Amino acid sequence: MSVFEIGGGRPLEGTVAVHGAKNSVLPVLAATLLARGEVAVDNCPRLTDVDAALDILTHLGCRVKREGDRVIVDPRQVCRWDIPPEKMRAMRSSVIFLGPLLARLGRAELSYPGGCELGPRPIDLHLKAVRALGALVTEEDGALRCTGENLTGGQIRLTLPSVGATENAMLSACGAVGTTTIHNAAREPEIVDLQRFLNAIGGRVEGAGGSVIQVEGGGPLYGGAFSVMGDRMAAATWLCAGAAAGGDVTVTGVDYRHVSTVTAALAEAGCRVSSTPSSVRLRRLPERPLEAIAPVSTAPYPGFPTDAQAPLMGALARSRGTTIFVENMFASRYRHVPELVRMGAHIQVEGRLAVVQGVETLTGARLVAGDLRGGAALVVAALGAKGKSTLTGLEHVDRGYQDMDRVLRTLGADILRRDETELAACAAGKLEEELDGIRTTPQTT
Repeated sequence: MSVFEIGGGRPLEGTVAVHGAKNSVLPVLAATLLARGEVAVDNCPRLTDVDAALDILTHLGCRVKREGDRVIVDPRQVCRWDIPPEKMRAMRSSVIFLGPLLARLGRAELSYPGGCELGPRPIDLHLKAVRALGALVTEEDGALRCTGENLTGGQIRLTLPSVGATENAMLSACGAVGTTTIHNAAREPEIVDLQRFLNAIGGRVEGAGGSVIQVEGGGPLYGGAFSVMGDRMAAATWLCAGAAAGGDVTVTGVDYRHVSTVTAALAEAGCRVSSTPSSVRLRRLPERPLEAIAPVSTAPYPGFPTDAQAPLMGALARSRGTTIFVENMFASRYRHVPELVRMGAHIQVEGRLAVVQGVETLTGARLVAGDLRGGAALVVAALGAKGKSTLTGLEHVDRGYQDMDRVLRTLGADILRRDETELAACAAGKLEEELDGIRTTPQTT
């Protein structure tokens, strides 16, 4: 098991490019099931969630090959429609395979997804979407069995603009005969990226980015090549790290509009932010503390993203004044708070509210990541703290960040990834050296 060793108090400086978006590449990989030819997905990050998706594709009968940042999927030999529980539990968004399996094979059998424990994430909207197209869904012994050999286009009305349900609705609609209209669709940039991919392989989808999406289904989909958009949540994290540690950080490969709510918050906190169409630069003098900002309330896009709430809190834990966070998307997204408190942060949580009373100094501590973005928050805070921190629970961080330590070292951060057994050996060696020193020191009476 690995840990991060993080030394705080060192300003960050330099330029980093974001990797491909985790929240885009996962539905794109699931959508390759719809193709009747080989598909090349470029800018595909090396994440454990991506590995889980590729494992599911292989299980279903696809041939999968990685060549650097390109993943090649050949789905022509797909022969299975079942996903075992252990593979479903490997990632939280595994339910995204429901739509393409129904569209391709007319059947799907899966269990409830896994991933970070962020509180209840019902999949009822996903099931409502496929039922609207004529699928039959039954639940037995914890398994979902879905059949839909004759899907027909129709009206899908989502009671909430769920990203996953919108994606499953789009993917299942590609296999339905006729026109499907999705109302109250999610508007996230990753939805637009999925539309781009589907149209690149022969689909007929329009309206993504707005609240109504139309899909002309039933037509053949072919192979092709596609490059995934940059990860806006990785960009937000690197910018929050720059805000916490101070310095001059430029993030490239991201549409500045996709992180505008985050950069607005950081600018309000006292950072200087400038943008080009595909990059964002953040500057903060290390001796100039961050300032508290107006309440941060998470919401569906284009509102403040729930995935950026924790990293921003990690930066504002060391600030002047009080900032209130309101988490509207998930019930258990403050799991990083007790760890920040261990570093000296003053944060009180009451239901969906977290009141952050900024402090002048955070101190390094032994920390545990409980989920993906919470782990990022602890790294952000540790970079701005005094002294050394160690962070375990990196299996969560690895789900969404490719080589986080290497990226931050590019900016000058003091962060190393080490094996716990190596750390234990080092600690034992240091103790032995100290004991040897005591043994060889002349004793006086």
